[in-house]
Amino acid sequence: MNNYEPVIGLEVHVELNTNSKMFCKCSADYFGKEPNTHTCSVCLGLPGALPYINNKAIDYCLKIGLVLNCQIAQKSLFERKNYFYPDLPKGYQISQYRWPLCINGWIEVEGKEGIKRIRINRVHQEEDTGKMTHSNNETLVDFNRSGVPLVEIVTEPDFTDVAEIRDYAKKLQQCFRYLGVSNADMERGDMRLEANVSIRVKGEKLPNYRVELKNINSFRFMVSAVEYEIKRQIKEIEAGRIINQETRGWNEDKKCSYLQRSKEKAHDYRYFPEPDLPELIIDRNRIEGIKKSLPELPWEKGRRFEQAGVKKADARILSEDKGLAEFFENTLKHGQKYQVINAQDIANYIINKKVDINLILPTQIIEEIRDKKVGVITDLGNLQKMAKKALIENPESVNDYKKGKVAAMQVLIGAVMRLSGGKADAEKTKEILKKLL
Repeated sequence: MNNYEPVIGLEVHVELNTNSKMFCKCSADYFGKEPNTHTCSVCLGLPGALPYINNKAIDYCLKIGLVLNCQIAQKSLFERKNYFYPDLPKGYQISQYRWPLCINGWIEVEGKEGIKRIRINRVHQEEDTGKMTHSNNETLVDFNRSGVPLVEIVTEPDFTDVAEIRDYAKKLQQCFRYLGVSNADMERGDMRLEANVSIRVKGEKLPNYRVELKNINSFRFMVSAVEYEIKRQIKEIEAGRIINQETRGWNEDKKCSYLQRSKEKAHDYRYFPEPDLPELIIDRNRIEGIKKSLPELPWEKGRRFEQAGVKKADARILSEDKGLAEFFENTLKHGQKYQVINAQDIANYIINKKVDINLILPTQIIEEIRDKKVGVITDLGNLQKMAKKALIENPESVNDYKKGKVAAMQVLIGAVMRLSGGKADAEKTKEILKKLL
């Protein structure tokens, strides 16, 4: 088994939380609604009905592409992807193949061997299909979901272990939520994962097949499915059998994958330009406007929390959810008014007590910590020594502060806090740093 290595690419589908569907005015808020009540002649594919483009969905797709460091196409085009399923009323899906909105991006993930860059092949816009429910030997189709804006993110086959896959999927989920483009709730189907898995002997070229694991709605299920599929394919190869290009589902109860159908190739879908929709011309000013609107991302917040004196593992926990991250920052701002409070104290309180941010105020947390905090270092000689060391170890922040970036002071205070084990008097530290600078 050690002679083999997996070659894995991921496809992530995420539903956008726009008010209306991708190509009509029907409400996109379909979850839990009475079946087939959010439909019209366009999303049902009735003869003569003409689609039109939801510009807000396009902006959301561009946001995702920019966060993933993609190149934005100045011209993009929708196409018809032809296939016939009961949940696809038109007999085709409006998607993008040859002219996607965003291409050639990347994102860094953490796996067993450390930080790794995963290449993003494309981020493109399409529409979702209806939903089928199988019960009592019957299949029922609900078209409320048909036409809901959907973005697909496709990677290159750069994953080699499930730790990388887990980190990538979680990072994307955090991105979608920070950007406000999707709830990315996997239980509801807002975000769905697909993996293309192949096996090769180490050092050999890419295999000429791939097995697609389709529509998995859980990080844990995806990890289990990929691990199982790797072992299954190795057994097939060692038995001398040829692995076919196919699509497989995942049975969580039986902990195994199962054949769904032979895998189609691009030409099987008979792509051709959508005749009822115009070309998308993406203006540079539009792109620049979207760039300026992008929020600080979770991993950027995490790094800033570390610079403020929070342990790496705690900084990651605090930055996973946007609401929790903002609550921590508000608490930290209140804590800076008191010389006995530091960032790690606040992080410990929030994490260890599993604080419900809807039931407590930042000021209440500060009061409780302040009452319990002891052992603060106030000796000016000790503080000055640590401050000088912090300045030497953080030249970039020193330069930033001298250029007028006030936020750099918090980075330097955080550095002193780390050197003091979180016990430096914050106000006195700040005064000493100002004098030294």
